[in-house]
Amino acid sequence: MLNVTAFLRTVEPFNLLPPEVLEEVAALLQEVTHPREAVIYRQGETKLRGVDLIIEGGYDTFFFDGQSARRLPEVYGPGTCYGGVSVLLNKKRSLRTVQARAGTRVYFLHRNEFKGLCLGYEAFFQHFTNRYGRLMLDDEYAQLVHPGPQKPQNFIAADELYSRRMAAVELREVLACPGHTPTHEVARRMARARSSCYFVRDEADKIVGYVTDITLRDKVVAGLGDARLPISTFIDAPTRSVSSEAFVYEALLLMFRTKTRYLLVESPEGEYLGFISRNKLLAEQAQSPFLFIQGVKQAVSGRELRRNWQKVPDIVFQLLDRGVKPEIVNQVITTVADTIALKVIEDVIRELGTPPARFVFIVLGSEGRQEQTLLTDQDNAIIYEDKANEQRELVRDYFLRFATEVSDRLNNIGFSFCEGGFMAKNPKWTHSLSHWKRNYTEWLHESNPENVMRFAAFFDIRFLYGENTILDELRDFLDTELQQPLDRFLHYMATNALQYEPPLTFFNNIRTFAVGDQQVVNLKKIMSPIVDAVRVFALRNRVFATNTGQRLAALRQLGVFTEKEYQELLQSYYYLMGMRLKKQAAQMMYDKLPPDNYLDPNQLTKVERVTLKEIFKVIADFQLKIKVNFAKLLN
Repeated sequence: MLNVTAFLRTVEPFNLLPPEVLEEVAALLQEVTHPREAVIYRQGETKLRGVDLIIEGGYDTFFFDGQSARRLPEVYGPGTCYGGVSVLLNKKRSLRTVQARAGTRVYFLHRNEFKGLCLGYEAFFQHFTNRYGRLMLDDEYAQLVHPGPQKPQNFIAADELYSRRMAAVELREVLACPGHTPTHEVARRMARARSSCYFVRDEADKIVGYVTDITLRDKVVAGLGDARLPISTFIDAPTRSVSSEAFVYEALLLMFRTKTRYLLVESPEGEYLGFISRNKLLAEQAQSPFLFIQGVKQAVSGRELRRNWQKVPDIVFQLLDRGVKPEIVNQVITTVADTIALKVIEDVIRELGTPPARFVFIVLGSEGRQEQTLLTDQDNAIIYEDKANEQRELVRDYFLRFATEVSDRLNNIGFSFCEGGFMAKNPKWTHSLSHWKRNYTEWLHESNPENVMRFAAFFDIRFLYGENTILDELRDFLDTELQQPLDRFLHYMATNALQYEPPLTFFNNIRTFAVGDQQVVNLKKIMSPIVDAVRVFALRNRVFATNTGQRLAALRQLGVFTEKEYQELLQSYYYLMGMRLKKQAAQMMYDKLPPDNYLDPNQLTKVERVTLKEIFKVIADFQLKIKVNFAKLLN
């Protein structure tokens, strides 16, 4: 006969309990047998009366997804305990569907006695909460546990918008002709094919551009162009393409960012499968946020743009409530903000006249990383080409007037002025390319905490408007500079990434501080060690991606991070981002308050608090990796 007490000593976390307690638990257990393939618990439905300790046989556990397919299977074999997490953290409902294997025999412990053990023995309780916290860092697991509301809501397309790939979209055939084809002949071909778009190939048979009905109207008819000239005279370039493996939302975001009305779709082998128009793709996304972005593009006044920006919290809340990933929501916010900024820039140029020099308008900080939240200010700068001495003052005067007008209009729309002054209207951050190169040289080689902070902001830069080649030249210059010995600079960068420690006490509690009558944590500060540390590794390895997630992926490819480290950091970062965005959206929508970054842990569910603690541990481990990798510099 099985010695029950000896058996309990082999089962986690019962092996943590004192011997005399194990004797008492052994007397409370009831032995139960289950027939083969019997469904014992159903995911999200069955209310558990207690926990099961498996003696023989086993439990096959899994999730059912929306298509009734089994997901994330896990086997509970002899010596394991099932049900603890469900009883404690899921309102007693089974997290998974559970099916018995042949010869399954278990000891059953009622939930009242189980909860008594949790209350009396902290380590016993922490075993279950820590396990759940680790599991919730897996995005797939979290989505299956919390699929979100199923009813459709405003601005939210069907779930397939975020899961459907371009390979499943109905494409139009790519019609193309050589660049020397007469324009009137191309127009005839377009009419015959009833196509509003025709692509143009070069001598190497490569697609180099396209013409549309609008091209022919504006450049040939309205512009009195000669229709006998080669079509290459009038083409729009460059063409944009996307992989058939890309998601629909990625294609739409690309089209909005690049102002592209037509997108080529490529197979994994690089062959063109067809093309799609933006209007066609949008027409399939009724009630999606992309229709809202289209509306922003058509706004004609600052007042209208302000009203559009005020609608964004509602979109953000609904996207997150629907279960859309925070990184996608970040991209939606960024695309709306970019669209508004581009409208403002184009309006100002129209009013001030053609710029006297080539230039690029860049965004930086969270906007540069495409990680904007609803508490966002302006972070931007201007780089213009070097001009002869007699033209310098004229050029500088124009761009400072231009920057001031753009910044003031954005502030009126709802993008507040940067308190740190990182704006193009600040004369410090509107300069020639050569001046910007001197800035970067000074920051890198005359390192001090202030210069390092400036460099950090201006390493996270992204093109928004103008001549991208200017930014390319600056990045090439920076790439060369980063290959020089930079121990002092990297010392300060690494030190900056270690300044904020996760707010976890020695006793595994969340450390808070007072804001008004609440005890809170600052989510922005909690996230900053991940942003700062990933930036340090990106700099050391000359990775020029700006987005934190993209930097992590590139560093994983280089072997800087293991797959486990990559997954933990990525999931931690975007879990925090989701909490931050949803809290801000709720403040603006329901409380009618300006958003902030404060979070009261007492307002979180037990599951969320546990997950937050696990994330703090991930961040602490990550900071330890910095200390190890930059040990010599930090001494």
